[in-house]
Amino acid sequence: MVKRSKQYVFLLLLLLVFGMVLAACNKEDGEEKPAEAEKPTAEETNKDDEADASSGPKEGGTITGAMYSAPTGMFNPIFYQEAYEANILNFTHEGLVSQDENLEFTPSLAKEWKVNDDQTEITFTLEEGVKWHDGEEFTAHDVVYTYKAISDPDYVNAGGVRTNYVTPLLGYDEYVSGETDEFIGVVADSDYQVTFKFKEPNVTPLYTASFSIIPEHIFKDIPVAEIPEAEASLQPGKVIGTGPFKFTDMVEREQYVLEKHGDYWQGAPHLDKIVWKVIAQSVMTGLLEKGEIDFIASPGGIAPADYEMVSEYGNVKIIEQPDFGYQLMGFKHNHRTTADVESGAINPDNWIPNKKLSNQKVRQAIAYSVNRQGLVGEGHGQGLLHGRGQPINSPIATQFWVYDDKAAVNYTYDPEKAMQMLDEEGYVDKDGDGFREDPEGNKWVLNLDYPTGNELRERSAPLLKNDLEKVGIQVNMRQPKEMSAYVPDLTNDNTDFDLYLIGWSLGSTDPDPSGLWGTKVGYNFSRWNNPKSEELLQKGLKAPDAFDKDFRAEVYKEWQQLFSEDLPALLLYAQNSIWAYNDRIQGIKPMPHTMYQDAHEWWVEDAK
Repeated sequence: MVKRSKQYVFLLLLLLVFGMVLAACNKEDGEEKPAEAEKPTAEETNKDDEADASSGPKEGGTITGAMYSAPTGMFNPIFYQEAYEANILNFTHEGLVSQDENLEFTPSLAKEWKVNDDQTEITFTLEEGVKWHDGEEFTAHDVVYTYKAISDPDYVNAGGVRTNYVTPLLGYDEYVSGETDEFIGVVADSDYQVTFKFKEPNVTPLYTASFSIIPEHIFKDIPVAEIPEAEASLQPGKVIGTGPFKFTDMVEREQYVLEKHGDYWQGAPHLDKIVWKVIAQSVMTGLLEKGEIDFIASPGGIAPADYEMVSEYGNVKIIEQPDFGYQLMGFKHNHRTTADVESGAINPDNWIPNKKLSNQKVRQAIAYSVNRQGLVGEGHGQGLLHGRGQPINSPIATQFWVYDDKAAVNYTYDPEKAMQMLDEEGYVDKDGDGFREDPEGNKWVLNLDYPTGNELRERSAPLLKNDLEKVGIQVNMRQPKEMSAYVPDLTNDNTDFDLYLIGWSLGSTDPDPSGLWGTKVGYNFSRWNNPKSEELLQKGLKAPDAFDKDFRAEVYKEWQQLFSEDLPALLLYAQNSIWAYNDRIQGIKPMPHTMYQDAHEWWVEDAK
């Protein structure tokens, strides 16, 4: 049987997630756009909060957040897979560094760092006096343990997918292969100094060192293969971090409770509790207006159709900005063997091609048959996004300097071109039933799978089916499943998946897309195996050339073009992030990638 940890694989997503996010400003293609003054910017929000907070923070109180799908239950940073679990971990765990509003790295558990002259080492000086939630002291040995665990030979087989944080480390290949039991990639120089050592000059050392840290004293006696099943990875009260809040209680699939960490190293939080409730997206806004929930943020946020209504709520503030995420329709290029699925192996040499989608021209024809502009509502009525987002062509966040939408193929809605391409490839209707057969005359039916939870994605599925059937492609749109059931099917891909829908939340730390689209990474659900892609992804990180941002931009420009031509997925749209919170909450500092920054400084006016 497949281990439980592998059954819960997913995406910041949902990615990364998704680690790994895109969005854009609203276009004005003939549609009236609300005046900017009608919604507060992050800067205006902060000013309003400062004015409201003139009397100073108050201690105590509880706030309630809402998410529309339940976490699948993995609360260990090195094994969690999706954004709903991240909603807990964002408050409980921390890394050595954080990011500011410009996406620049800033100190967190590490107060300073120094890179050696040839960029093969980076040494961090850690904050002293940091306490884990159980009162034990945080040290450099916890940092070493975290990276050693991710480098362990059993990590991937146990369901781990974050090897991109350790593959650059010195000695990683020898350690993960079992050639040596000595881990030399991360070394504790003292209790409060730790050095990361790289096999070659590293152009992104702070990214490599940015992963959330887990406590050595909790996990050191548990084999890495068994960590996903450990209470310390699953159970409230057992999950231990250094963050401002402790995960203390849950009613599974209904409610998740975080309580203040009184010994938090940056100062005890003002709030007593943060409670997450799992609530249907359709009723979230009504509960927000009534004050029964206090904030709605990642993933999903406020539905675009509800923006105008929520903006009229007198007790709610809205934050709208480009997202670090996108929705896609993936093409299953290959499937893994049953043996590889059962062992947890991701071995491209064993993959079985999906003949129904193996023709690149066919994938391109499908892309031209999809009315992405109609989904967004960009010049085509309201659509699903009501214009609050846009179709995108590149799976790199627009906020990064390497994003180049013009480098990629723009698959505009062109059903005539789609039909012509399919005809040319021999996919024609031979039996007169209105649907095309394959060139051998066999029935050609594409299975379309998608999860529940995200209303926009659920509404996209029948629209996509309709678009494809207009050009003669028969689609079997299967019954959607809850994310906790959908992801195992998607991950354990010795199945009959052809087309799949998913959303990714991208990392904000670096534009490198290999964490989602590298051949051997777990999140490459399409099982895309393109040697040129691998060559470019490695080239984009290869010193010394990659120290030059312009060089990296050119490499990723070529990669974005390749991605859009070979189509492991059709990127559907990037929805704007629309976050909302009750104005009783003070101290929120929205960042480009999160609303949860410095949660220990949040407080409520009505605290008692």
